[in-house]
Order: sequence, then C-alpha cells, then structure tokens
Amino acid sequence: IGGVGVARGYLNRPELTAEKFVKDPFAGGEAGYERMYRTGDLARWMPDGNIEYLGRIDHQVKIRGYRIELGEVETQLLQVESVREAVVMARADETGQKQMVAYYVAGQELGASELRSELGRELPSYMVPSYFVQLEQMPLSPNGKIDRKALPAPEGSLQSGADYVAPRTWVEVKLAQIWQDVLGLTQVGVKENFFEIGGHSLRATTLASKIHKELNKPLPLRSIFEAPTIEQLAVVLEQLDQVTYASIPVTEERSFYPLSSAQKRLYVLHQFDPNDVNYNMPSVLQVSGPLDVKRVEDVFRQLIDRHATLRTRFELVDNEPMQWVEDTVPFE
Repeated sequence: IGGVGVARGYLNRPELTAEKFVKDPFAGGEAGYERMYRTGDLARWMPDGNIEYLGRIDHQVKIRGYRIELGEVETQLLQVESVREAVVMARADETGQKQMVAYYVAGQELGASELRSELGRELPSYMVPSYFVQLEQMPLSPNGKIDRKALPAPEGSLQSGADYVAPRTWVEVKLAQIWQDVLGLTQVGVKENFFEIGGHSLRATTLASKIHKELNKPLPLRSIFEAPTIEQLAVVLEQLDQVTYASIPVTEERSFYPLSSAQKRLYVLHQFDPNDVNYNMPSVLQVSGPLDVKRVEDVFRQLIDRHATLRTRFELVDNEPMQWVEDTVPFE
C-alpha cells in the first residue's frame, strides 16, 4: 500500500519498520510518497485489471509439498454443524515436519474421525488436518483477537474418536510402543487409526522400517494403509514370515576402497573409449532474472562436501582399479 496515508513506521522498532516500510519503486520523488507499507496480504493482478485477494501470506503454508491456505480449511470447518469457532495452524512436530492442527469450539463434543470425514467430503486429503483439538473457548489477546500463541500443542490432545483399548497380546504391545515412538505420543489404543492420530505417508514409511527392525517382519507399506489400526496390523504380521533386518554398516576409513561390479564395468568401458558419454546424464536448467553465481557455486560445493560419491576418483593400485575419496574437490 502506498500513498499519503502510509505511516512513518513502528514506534521504537527500527528493525520491524525496515522490514514493513519499503522503498516505493513507483515514487516520483514527492515528499510523503516515497515508501510503501508491506501488509502481509497476498493478491494477484487479473488480466481484466481487477485485483484478486488471496488471503494472508502468514496463513499460507507448505505441508508435504502442498501449498495450503489455512483460511480455506477454517472456512470448511465452520461449515460443520455445531462448530462455532475454528482456527487452523501449522505446527512443527518433534522431527521438524509441519503438521496441520485444527482448534475448534463446538456446541457439543465432536470427535476427530467425525470432523475428518466431514472435511474429506469437501477437501482433498492433504488439506485435512492431522490433529484436532476441541476447546471450551478460544484464548484471546488483550485486544480481543484470538491469541494463536496461547493455543495448546496437539500432543496429548489427539482425538481419534475411538475409545481407548489397551494392547492384549505381545505383538500389540510391541506395535503400540513403535507407534508411540513414531507419532510422539504417550499412549495409543489398538483400535485407533494411524492416519487419524498424526500419521501420514512419510511416518508410515518410518513405521514399516521400525517394525522390520524390531519384529524381523518386512511389512509392505500398502499394509499400513489397508490395516491402519494396531489390532488389524497385528493380524497381518502374524501371517508374515520372519526375515532378519540387515542394516548396511559404514565401512572403516581407508586410503582407497575396492570397486563394486558396476563401477568396474564403467572403469573398463572408459579405458576403451575415454570420450564415451553413454553413462552421462545431462540436464539443462534455464534461469530467468539475475543469477548470483557465487551462491550457486557455494551450493554445489556444499553438495560435493556432503556426498562422498562426488569426491571419488578411480585409479589403478597394483593393476587393480580402486576408488579414492578426496577430502576436498575444487569446483567452479
């Protein structure tokens, strides 16, 4: 927003003033018209000259690769009968992954499974919150707005809508421990749905890996979607054969290492024709706008530093090709 109505700034807050009050690129130099105020609202200019308002920037989040407008989810939640107030937030879990949490005030007790199915009719699955927390009333700040910082963390407030049933067999006990570990919960009942108490596809992958490691049963990822409760999964596991989990150990550090069969093949083919590009994987990216070459170089250097493969060369040792991993490799 520009023009004569723009304020001077925030009182005694120079950092915030510098962030929000920016130079007006359209200013003609007249006093009072040289700065614009960054509102925090997102809009787009339509081909017909109208401006379409898209909502608050700080209410847009990216969760598991999808950009989500939290206000849209709140609107759908308010459509549910007896829901009086609703706030949807993105909160980081213990692994740093963002999860959507819905807080709501309703005229009666509403379980998460009921809300999830209601929202699922109107929204795609990635827009349905992972956690639902019912509150007596929304916490308010002194100026009467909803105090988002005072909303409780979802852990311990999960409502799957299922009554708690304790594990009954040793397999269910073990599965409950693994679920609690993966979901960061203190208690999980055997009838609760994994995807209704904070689970998603990435966590399902971790769950399958932990089950294989601790129970020696390789579980297809599909099984977790088909049998999403501990009770159902325990039945699936009893039908599977035991296969010992084998982790690949990190080798000890040496000056050089033997080649794998695939590496030997590449090395031999290269000796026949050093100019052969059959195994090259070219990729071209077109960048529009100014490019900070130093920054691009720095990113590549970080990649090279992180991955030993990118610092590896082949050389003969006693007529046998070996791989040498360099500590540093120059890159321009």
